[in-house]
Amino acid sequence: MKIDWRPVVLLLSCLSVGLSQRTGSLTPTSKNPCIGQKMCGECIAVGKDCAWCEEPTYDAENKERCNLLSEHSNCKQEHLVFPQSILNRTKNSAPKDGTKTDNPIQLQPQLINLKMRPNDPQKFTLNFRLANNYPVDLYYLMDLSYSMKDDKEKLATLGVLIANEMNNITENFRLGFGSFVDKVVMPYVSMAPNKINNPCDQCEPAYGFKNQLPLNGDPSLFQTKVQEAKVSGNLDAPEGGLDAVMQAIACESQIGWRNPSRRMLLYSTDAGFHFAGDGKLGGIIKPNDGQCHLSNGIYTESSTQDYPSISQIAAKIEEKNVNLIFAVTEKQVDIYKQLKNFIPGSVTGRLADDSSNIVALVRDNYQKITSKVEMSTTSGAEDVIIRYFSRCKNKTGELSQTNICEGLKVGDSVSFEVEIEVKECPKDSQGYSKKFDIKPVGLSDKLEVRMELICKCDCESQEKARDNRQSKNCNNHGTFVCGTCACDDKYYGKTCDCYTGNITQTALEEQCKEPGKELICSGRGECVCGNCECKPRRGNSEERYSGKWCQCDDYSCPFYDNALCGGPDHGTCRCGNCSCTSNFTGENCGCSTRNDSCISSDGKTLCGGPERGKCECNRCMCTEKSKYQGTTCEDCKDCKMVCRQNKACVQCLIHHTGEFKDSCEENCRDRNIIKKPSLPEGFNTCEFKDEDDCIFYFTYDYDGNNELKIIAQETKECPTKVNVLAIVLGVVIGIVLVGLALLLIWKLVTTINDRRELARFEKETKDAKWDTGENPVYKPATSEYKNPTYAGK
Repeated sequence: MKIDWRPVVLLLSCLSVGLSQRTGSLTPTSKNPCIGQKMCGECIAVGKDCAWCEEPTYDAENKERCNLLSEHSNCKQEHLVFPQSILNRTKNSAPKDGTKTDNPIQLQPQLINLKMRPNDPQKFTLNFRLANNYPVDLYYLMDLSYSMKDDKEKLATLGVLIANEMNNITENFRLGFGSFVDKVVMPYVSMAPNKINNPCDQCEPAYGFKNQLPLNGDPSLFQTKVQEAKVSGNLDAPEGGLDAVMQAIACESQIGWRNPSRRMLLYSTDAGFHFAGDGKLGGIIKPNDGQCHLSNGIYTESSTQDYPSISQIAAKIEEKNVNLIFAVTEKQVDIYKQLKNFIPGSVTGRLADDSSNIVALVRDNYQKITSKVEMSTTSGAEDVIIRYFSRCKNKTGELSQTNICEGLKVGDSVSFEVEIEVKECPKDSQGYSKKFDIKPVGLSDKLEVRMELICKCDCESQEKARDNRQSKNCNNHGTFVCGTCACDDKYYGKTCDCYTGNITQTALEEQCKEPGKELICSGRGECVCGNCECKPRRGNSEERYSGKWCQCDDYSCPFYDNALCGGPDHGTCRCGNCSCTSNFTGENCGCSTRNDSCISSDGKTLCGGPERGKCECNRCMCTEKSKYQGTTCEDCKDCKMVCRQNKACVQCLIHHTGEFKDSCEENCRDRNIIKKPSLPEGFNTCEFKDEDDCIFYFTYDYDGNNELKIIAQETKECPTKVNVLAIVLGVVIGIVLVGLALLLIWKLVTTINDRRELARFEKETKDAKWDTGENPVYKPATSEYKNPTYAGK
């Protein structure tokens, strides 16, 4: 039973349909991408809302077979082709913790089958849970050149501690051990006879890589193997560590990597590394092939293959789901940290001079690796757009576009909203089927995606094409496919009714092209037997394009007064241009050819004469330099004629006074006077005094249509009345106040003077000297004189 899904997409497409009805014809690049598609497969691939009508007679009236589903109202449902995308979670087991006998599940779902149309994004939820007791394989890859002798001895004593520390994190832990030196060729290793077999005291001969102990669960065996391993020696500072990394990753069975497990490769050294191209110094030009070459635990191609490149290491790590930990001495930390940008999932830690901090280094970097989940896509997803959205651990936060969540602990869960989209169908039909994986970086968990692109309609199958050859619908000259005809050679047309004979189809199509143009029928019609059949401008409209090449649009002319070309009285639209009647002219036929509205008051001149203005479209256009304005350019802008003409009306309408006070409605009904609290600036100001000696103001100017506009001030400025009583009282009070002030001043001056005289008398009295022993009136009988000449003798 078929489902009626047309109402479902009706809401989605109504906006674009509404726009299409307003903007005229639709093209594939406008709001409706369906228009213009000639094949059913092309139709369903160009947009998720596009549907194909395979009804044989559907395009007889130039209807579009490929259109929005909502536009196919006249197509019978059984003839509509509208496949829908389907997403099935084929394998959808819930996440669970691991045990020693049962593997954990961290990613849900594990398999989806996706059948989808291009340009129809599909979304689903991808859950990740950091499982408890997830298997962990730690392979310790150690530089055993002579400078690492102390580190080896310390590592032997710490093997059990590493195992114990990891057993606190997971019950399913295994440990292995391998070592490397460098390629046994000059100039990396001395080839002198006395140095090859004994490069240093108590040293074994140099080698490229040696698998000392495959991964196992016995930490005491790890300790024994590390103690038994001997150091070696070489010449140059960089070591052949990348050779060892490649072999440790590529040789899964020999190393003992489990699946699933979190594979950790701990790379320990105090030196740099050789990489691709350095082998040429020793005469090695064969590139590294990235394959396993271990025999009895020894790397056999060390002296014949070049070092691997950083990109080869990165690709192999991603392929084998390995987490690489660089444990290097302080001098080398900065160098190895730079590899993080090229090797996904790698981390770098500082190694103590004697490797005494290796236990903490393993624990901390394991937690650093496991606390972060990063989703990636494997190869096979070419031309597929995959977007990730997540709130990570913040369940109530905003959804943001990211493929990374951090800060996880064992048992934590995060969800990713995954959106998959394909923009167009591959040119090769083999690309319609795609397989790729979505997986966390460094883990073997994965979501397998099996995708089938819907790029062909069922009616286009070879079986149906074979059954519909020489169809009657195609006049027995073509194959009837999805309601259209694929004509045989030399036949042409919708129903293959045009016989080209010796004329090629290309030549017939050239007859349907306007000279100098490339589009057939201007892109607005179909070429039928060398002639253009024009299409409707939009939908099922009766408005159609016209012209020999459908080059004319008789419905796209400019409007005037809300009518095309002003309406039939003004003009008609012909091929995009207005053809005006004798009484109108202009681009939109909105300009009248009459001049009766421009006649001046004298009945003879137009617009007051050529020096004042000219008549355009039966309207006066006054010259800018002229001081005249108005409907006929007779109103003087600078003189007071307009002021005088409108004085009485302003008085009666605004102030209810003046000569028209009793007949204001009769005399001033046609005046456009606006009342405002104050006058605007920049206008011509009129000023008059009324019978009450009050001054009233108004202004005037002309709008764009030369219509007079008057603005009057609602208040008048009247002289204030004289208050005689206030003036008399003011004068009297003023005289009294002035007299009092003068008396106060006189009194102040005399008081100050008296006080000064009294002070002078008192001072003279105090200064007088009296002899209290004698009577001042008494005068003695004798007088005594002293001769200064004999003074003192």
